[in-house]
Amino acid sequence: MALKGNLRDFTITQLLNLVNLAQKTGTLVVQGSNQTAKVTFREGKLAYAEISNEENSLAAILHKARIITAAQYNTIKVRASNMSDKELGLLLINSGYVSQQDIISSLQNHFLDILQRLFSWVEGLFNFNAGEAPPQDRIPIRMDLENIIIEGSRRLREWEQLQDELPNLDLALKFSDRPGVNLQKLNMSVEEWRVVSYINPKNTIRQIAKAAKMSDLEIRRVVYSLLQAGLVELVRPEGAVRTLPGLETAMAGQSKEEQKNLVNRLIGRIRSL
Repeated sequence: MALKGNLRDFTITQLLNLVNLAQKTGTLVVQGSNQTAKVTFREGKLAYAEISNEENSLAAILHKARIITAAQYNTIKVRASNMSDKELGLLLINSGYVSQQDIISSLQNHFLDILQRLFSWVEGLFNFNAGEAPPQDRIPIRMDLENIIIEGSRRLREWEQLQDELPNLDLALKFSDRPGVNLQKLNMSVEEWRVVSYINPKNTIRQIAKAAKMSDLEIRRVVYSLLQAGLVELVRPEGAVRTLPGLETAMAGQSKEEQKNLVNRLIGRIRSL
């Protein structure tokens, strides 16, 4: 019997549980609103994953994982463009640029990231093609699904909570005049500092996410933590009309009179790290 349907009726968690318990082999194709994901399983274990509109080559994955440099990545794209991932992986290992474990770990993290992102997809059509293997030129892996399902379910609950807390990403942020946190004890992540650099009443949260290359879940998580710390406030974008058409590309936050003291203290805190 063919396994196909709509994510509104059958969630990613249920699909993975079925694949895991039935030890299915094949490829799950999920068509979302903007992207299409393909996830391949072998005897109920994760073997491969890719998503449209994103670079899924081994070189790109190693570059994203910071295993190879930008210069090495660009060289590979030019000189090894006709190589399969399997051929390239063997070449890089034999040349001493990477280890076999570097490749396996990078692929595992990349495939896992794609699968975890699918848990937040609530709209879309899916189809399971039984027996379909990963592309011949790609490198498959073998990962158990149990922990992936548990972590994905946790992320889904977090996603639902953050959607309730921040339902509208077309609002903007401004620094609080009186931050409810001791800046001497401020300890923010790299992602939070990145978002802080774009805070400006002209930039919507959605624009900041695009500029910082963050998913909806990631930007909601960071903004929520900044709101909870009392560092920022939600505001209507400056100059925005009701439907918010044609908003400009997000740009780094600019100091204004009401922000100046806080920004200077944030800069001082960065320099002291």
